[in-house]
Amino acid sequence: MTDLRGVQLVGWLPVVGLAGVVLYVGWLSLPWPLIHDAPILHYVAWRISQGAVPYRDLFDMNFPGAYLLHLVVLKTLGGGDTAWRLFDLLWLALTSWLVAALARPWGRLAAIGGALFFAAYHLGGGAWQAGQRDFLLCPFLLAGALGVARWNERGEGGALLVGGLALGAGVTIKPHAAVFALALLLLLAMPASGASRRRAVATFAGGLLALPLAIVAWLATVGGLGAWREIVFDYLLPLYSRLGRPDSWTVYRWSLWPFIAVALAISIGHTLAARRLTFRHVVVLVGLGYGVLHHVGQGKGWEYHLYPLAAFAAVLLCSEVAAVLRARPAVLGAPLVAALAILTVLLGRTGAVTADAHWIWDKERLVRVLSFDLEGGLRPGDLVQVLDTSDGGVHALLRLGLVEPTRFLYDFHFFHDTDRPVIRALRAEFIAGLDLAPPRFIVLFRRGWPSGREARIKGFPELVRLLADRYAIAVGRPDYILYVKRDGS
Repeated sequence: MTDLRGVQLVGWLPVVGLAGVVLYVGWLSLPWPLIHDAPILHYVAWRISQGAVPYRDLFDMNFPGAYLLHLVVLKTLGGGDTAWRLFDLLWLALTSWLVAALARPWGRLAAIGGALFFAAYHLGGGAWQAGQRDFLLCPFLLAGALGVARWNERGEGGALLVGGLALGAGVTIKPHAAVFALALLLLLAMPASGASRRRAVATFAGGLLALPLAIVAWLATVGGLGAWREIVFDYLLPLYSRLGRPDSWTVYRWSLWPFIAVALAISIGHTLAARRLTFRHVVVLVGLGYGVLHHVGQGKGWEYHLYPLAAFAAVLLCSEVAAVLRARPAVLGAPLVAALAILTVLLGRTGAVTADAHWIWDKERLVRVLSFDLEGGLRPGDLVQVLDTSDGGVHALLRLGLVEPTRFLYDFHFFHDTDRPVIRALRAEFIAGLDLAPPRFIVLFRRGWPSGREARIKGFPELVRLLADRYAIAVGRPDYILYVKRDGS
């Protein structure tokens, strides 16, 4: 008995290590500023709060749920760095709690280990991962899975309805979640016969549709539905979906995934071999498959597209540690614990390096410098147009409470597929907007996305002429050129 107890304690060693990683990297993350993509969504949310209509007044490809979530943050916590850091940690705590709730039937080690793994994984990604939509999506996916699992185990119709509502909310942030929702509906429908199954499908589907339909109704009421349709079907799907795809497939922090795969293979294999597979296992495995599709299907190789996969992997990662150490400690237990231990070390090492990355503060400093350059020359009512993607231009506008004369937050859509009518129409709309309400300043960021430097505007002759005729260079800095409107122009 003593030996068996000692073997079981070995399984807790990686969990203790993960707790140390979370505490250490979490502490290092406390000063992280609001940077990268999050300020853009903050800006859109702020503009909506000022009466702007999404898509009609703000050209962006994100879905409305992301704006509304950021609006809630602005209204409740505020728009500063500390507020955003607090929100990110609270959202991480919620997601980790849901990981633990899904893994709880397999023991405390499974629940605590899975929750700590996901927390360490997120914190190790660095400041640019805070608030990414795929991270925001995770608790909705997990809540949907938990609702379906609890209905099957306990017949909880309320849990099923909450799960459907949660997944519906997720669809309004990333529509890809509809794939997972459909898979869960199919699980609920098997076997097809039976009144209880039909009621379950109806309950889940009703919850799933409620929030997306409410969002569509809201967009129609405020006048943004038509513009949203044009952005999605004329630009997002045919053009943007292909933009920025890498020449070769890459996975950030790739060294983590072989050890995650080893731990999952042993856990799933032992579950099958020991005939311990339950409906909850099946739900989580469907989530794991969805996570793979979520990343591969988007085709860009960006790290935050891995979040759903990491969330469902976390649920299963430690699910069989205790069982394996009881049944086959040497053959399976040793490699499983070793994989988890190596994973813990890697998370700690990469997390410590990423948390203190210099580029975080370089980008924050850039926003401060641009804000200073703009603020010194502004007059009441002045407009400012930025030509940027996510290097800090929109963030500076957010800090200063400035509005652009056009609906365009970025400039990359002017510089690809320029032979397409939709791109020519966007260019014409942009120049017309600058003519109608000439901004005091135009900020051209030197780095373009997905490629190109400041010379990228040479392929946009109408913009080049407008800058030459009406604007002069006020400031030239390593990251941007600040143009000021000439008096009388």
